Amino acid sequence: MKRLLFLLPLFAFVVLAGYLALGLTKDPHVLPSVLIDQEVPPFDLPPIRGREAGFRRDDLPGQVSLVNIFGSWCVACRIEHPFLMRIKEEGRVPLHGIDWREESPEAGPAWLARFGDPYTLIGDDPRSVAAIAFGVTGAPETFVVDKRGFIRYKHIGPLTPEAWERTIGPMIEELRRQ
Repeated sequence: MKRLLFLLPLFAFVVLAGYLALGLTKDPHVLPSVLIDQEVPPFDLPPIRGREAGFRRDDLPGQVSLVNIFGSWCVACRIEHPFLMRIKEEGRVPLHGIDWREESPEAGPAWLARFGDPYTLIGDDPRSVAAIAFGVTGAPETFVVDKRGFIRYKHIGPLTPEAWERTIGPMIEELRRQ
């Protein structure tokens, strides 16, 4: 019996190490969202300065689209932006934006004027109303929305060509066929 007691710490270590090793095999960019396969939550955002139209949930049904949460203060959004411009130039999919928590109403429009504007529609979300409804944890985040207005995928972090080729592009094509 005493020998078994000596082995107990070793057994506990093996179980803990196995649990931690399993966690290392997970993709840190994949966070489950309770909104997957749910209708986009209600939101109705005013336009950013310089735009006529805002962005609201009712704009989404009818076509597969992307909703990108960004901000001029976001370093990762700057990294992502050239790829978003490429999506726009290639006409891959309508890309809508939610300009989140800007320090001033001029910051987002100035940032888009400087780096280019890839968005079809943009809503201004200074108080995180839409961001909270989407369950955003940080910027950038991008949601794939199907023709019915349901969220089908959430991408955390900058969109990259690799993420597009591996996951998002094929998903959009599949959703277009449905």
